[in-house]
Amino acid sequence: MSLYDLIVSRRTVRRFKQDPIPDEIVTRIMEAARQAPSGANIQPLKYIIVQSPDMCEKVFENTAWAGYLKGEGTPKEGEKPVLYVFLLVDTDIRKDGAEHDCGAAAQNMMLAAWEEGIGSCWIGSLKRDRLKELLGIDDKYKIDTVIAFGYADEKVVSEDAKGDIKYYRDENKVHHVPKRTLDELIIKKV
Repeated sequence: MSLYDLIVSRRTVRRFKQDPIPDEIVTRIMEAARQAPSGANIQPLKYIIVQSPDMCEKVFENTAWAGYLKGEGTPKEGEKPVLYVFLLVDTDIRKDGAEHDCGAAAQNMMLAAWEEGIGSCWIGSLKRDRLKELLGIDDKYKIDTVIAFGYADEKVVSEDAKGDIKYYRDENKVHHVPKRTLDELIIKKV
């Protein structure tokens, strides 16, 4: 699959098969994160990988999922992620302004995963203080975001938005993601 095809076909997944992700694929995903651009090449990001089923469950309990889907957005038992990667900012290296670094690393990770047939969900709604305590994260690290991974167990489609941009599930449980058209996004060509 070409890079462009990976980009346009990758969608957020919220239903996962329970098959573990092999270590060599996890390493490949993390290498993609490591190779992401970093402002001034400062490289302030650090990572925590959570794979054990017990710890994955504890992380899951401290996240919130898909607010638009009211009850249908949260994975149920047997659909939860099998891997989480925490993106941390080392404040000894950079206090503020690592958001772009996190975005680049997150996108690299999700694309590398998708190339292997692994779905992902970028989660920003977290109980950060509880997670820091749960994982024993030193105060010098700030949790920016978490990405959940697993082999996709749902169909997700992108479509042109026709007014509303709220994602939804249809009667066949297909997850639809309306995207604004280029005509809406490009405000000027000069």
